[in-house]
Amino acid sequence: MIRPAPVSREQGQYTLPPVGGNPGTNPAATTPGSFANRPRIAPGVRGALTFSSPDTPNMPAPSDKTAWDFLPENWTTEEVLAPKAQAWPCLGFASGNEEVVFEQADGSRRRVTIPKGFQPVTQLESARVGIVTPEMERVAEREPHLTAAQVRDEVAAGRMVIPANKVHLGYKLDPMCIGRASKTKINANMGASPVSSSLDEEVEKLKWAEKWQASTIMDLSTGGDLDATRDALIRNSTVPIGTVPIYSMIIGRKIEDLDEAIVLDSLRHQAAQGVDYFTIHAGVLREHLKYVKSRRIGLVSRGGSLLAKWMIIHNKQNLMYTLWEEICDVMHDYDVTFSIGDGCRPGGLADATDTVQLRELETLGELTERAWRKGIQVMIEGPGHVPVDQIEYNMKLQRTLCHGAPFYVLGPLVTDIFPGYDHITSCIGATFAAYHGASMLCYVTPKEHLGLPKKDDVKQGCIAYAIAAHAADVALGIPGTRDRDDALTDARAALNWEKHFELSFDPDTARAYHDEDLDVDTDFCAMCGHDWCSVRISKEIVDWASGKAEGSERSEGGKPVKSAALTAEQQEILAKRGVLSPDEIHKLAHKGKKADCHSDVVADPGAAKLVQLNTLKAHSVQVNEGVI
Repeated sequence: MIRPAPVSREQGQYTLPPVGGNPGTNPAATTPGSFANRPRIAPGVRGALTFSSPDTPNMPAPSDKTAWDFLPENWTTEEVLAPKAQAWPCLGFASGNEEVVFEQADGSRRRVTIPKGFQPVTQLESARVGIVTPEMERVAEREPHLTAAQVRDEVAAGRMVIPANKVHLGYKLDPMCIGRASKTKINANMGASPVSSSLDEEVEKLKWAEKWQASTIMDLSTGGDLDATRDALIRNSTVPIGTVPIYSMIIGRKIEDLDEAIVLDSLRHQAAQGVDYFTIHAGVLREHLKYVKSRRIGLVSRGGSLLAKWMIIHNKQNLMYTLWEEICDVMHDYDVTFSIGDGCRPGGLADATDTVQLRELETLGELTERAWRKGIQVMIEGPGHVPVDQIEYNMKLQRTLCHGAPFYVLGPLVTDIFPGYDHITSCIGATFAAYHGASMLCYVTPKEHLGLPKKDDVKQGCIAYAIAAHAADVALGIPGTRDRDDALTDARAALNWEKHFELSFDPDTARAYHDEDLDVDTDFCAMCGHDWCSVRISKEIVDWASGKAEGSERSEGGKPVKSAALTAEQQEILAKRGVLSPDEIHKLAHKGKKADCHSDVVADPGAAKLVQLNTLKAHSVQVNEGVI
């Protein structure tokens, strides 16, 4: 690491922390750069930290293993460093070879011995034999600080995943990646429930979430026609779609009737539809359940609680755990990615970082190793309620136990007493989580704990998490991540309101809030007025560079001009400001009996079966009739 020279001050000497990468590309920036670790993106580095925060005392060290240490049977690998004077060609992959040698991004060669006739199917398998897939090329285009070879090497090490089901690639999917070498990603949850929503509404929310830059979508539908909803989302989505398949497995039946055939058949069906990643709660084991008794709120994960009930009724081990290799085989053919579920995640601050949560995390590390041996990409799901002081430990323990596999966390919420504002309480925790190692953040909306999110809740959740992800990326020093911030600062310093709005994440809201108080494009701000505007005064000081950045000057010779009239959408933003519409809250509220699609109300267990599927033509969805 480069340590800058002490900075002189009249009061004494100040030494800045070690400086990592610089998130801005403007050489004139006054900031010294990120105080995070300098990144190490190299295939041969054990415990590579890529973009990471400095460890505070007593943090677990990174694992010294990667996915290369968990190869299929009859595979071997070794790295061969090339002499500086010699350029080694990339020999690539050829069918029938027993030995593949290829050049890695750092210039070293890797030799991989594979069975004769092996053909790679998944992104992980392709990376292991040196192939840069079209999906890796697209990821590199979207992550300009990485090369396609670096993307391949990170996938091969298990530190990055590209959730891209082969079926979904045939529709509208635009490949993306999740990993700590890349920018932090955001997931938006949605889905119909037994009490509200519809297929049309879910597709509308999907497009809305994409507009507000959700990186992936999880369909958590538990009501309506689950199969048609899932198919509509996949066919209309440009981002990866994830599901929790156990929801479909128990519609129309009691949880105790779940068996191995139902599990595998349901997974095959969803994989064939094009689902990009599955949440499978295989880490909740029988021996963990005794630790749940002392919790204040038990198991808050739907999948975790359902499988706990199954284990107690049958007095058997979690069938998702015992079926793991068979589940991997189903996912392999379509290149479905694992999002290994945290069925024992804490549901309140009092349960955070407890014994059952950490025991499960150990099991998730074991499941990661088993999935990698089967050539399956893996990310790990993480906790939902964690005090600020425990977040770094949770992130870095996962880094150790799961060998750097991408961590995907829900929040976490850092306090429990703000229902209605949990998008804020959780995005605070999400910022800490991403800075300390999480690769993807599952958004929380204002409706968390209270109801199913509507369209505006989706927007609020996406924006809160865009803030968290971007703040962490800047802090980590990912190149280029601060460029837009710097450009907006220049526009703000020049009092160029139009450019200020254009560079905003949400231009309509920024413009509406400005014009609510002052609908003239002035050379001062409405907060201070002309005489007190510090930005105007700084701009007028000849000796300072403030407000004089090239390209940021105000138009029309610096004279005040009338802003354009507010659009209907901007007027609506102001009209709804600070108001919760009773109609929005109550129009879909369920006041009656328990919904009869729930498995607990099946009158005749012997007659229980999955719901009949209907053919729906909405959104060009074609669904086969019959039982899954």
